Amino acid sequence: MFQGFTKETGDFLWELSFHNERPWFLEHKEQFERCVNTPFRELARETAERLQERHPEMDLRVHISRIYRDARRLFGRGPYKDHLWFTIKDGPNYSEGPMFWFEIHPATYSYGLGYFDVSAAEMELFRRTVDANPARFERLADRVARMEGARVIGPEYARPKGNYSEPIRSWYERKRLGVEYAGDMGDAVFTPDLPETLCEAFEKLMPMYEYLSQVHRAAVREAACPSL
Repeated sequence: MFQGFTKETGDFLWELSFHNERPWFLEHKEQFERCVNTPFRELARETAERLQERHPEMDLRVHISRIYRDARRLFGRGPYKDHLWFTIKDGPNYSEGPMFWFEIHPATYSYGLGYFDVSAAEMELFRRTVDANPARFERLADRVARMEGARVIGPEYARPKGNYSEPIRSWYERKRLGVEYAGDMGDAVFTPDLPETLCEAFEKLMPMYEYLSQVHRAAVREAACPSL
């Protein structure tokens, strides 16, 4: 059962960022398991279970990152990450389509709704879908805009793609979409209430998740049958 992270969680990740080498990690592996890995996995599992209880019609899957970097992509960096993340989404392919996520760093944490990656074709279909019914998307975007602490994130195009005002513009002009809650490491993640906090935030974002999921499924169909 998740009991909350501790100050030691952030301290370990800080130390790992300065001592990113195998001998140091092996010497402190018990500490990693106790104050980072175990509570992180418990948090992921409990959050997904609570969200699944609210949405039994969905097939929610959890994907948890590993502390080890891909050896093929070290690029001069150490073999370990100084952060961990997990995602929750409907269906088996964790890297495609929108997903809920949580991430913890040495001094900060964040969570929200977004993508690992999204193609330009899918973003173009997103804009066409908004154009077909701006009022529908405006209701969803306005709902997100009224969520305390939430902000729309993602790189914006240099040139405008449309002529919308807020709250649609914040979404329409981005190359990749996301909504983020972020804070400094502290009481918010030290409490056993964190799974419920995440579940409630994801529940509020569920209408937008469902909208983006519909766009993703349509993009997959278009890619499979481009003549349709």
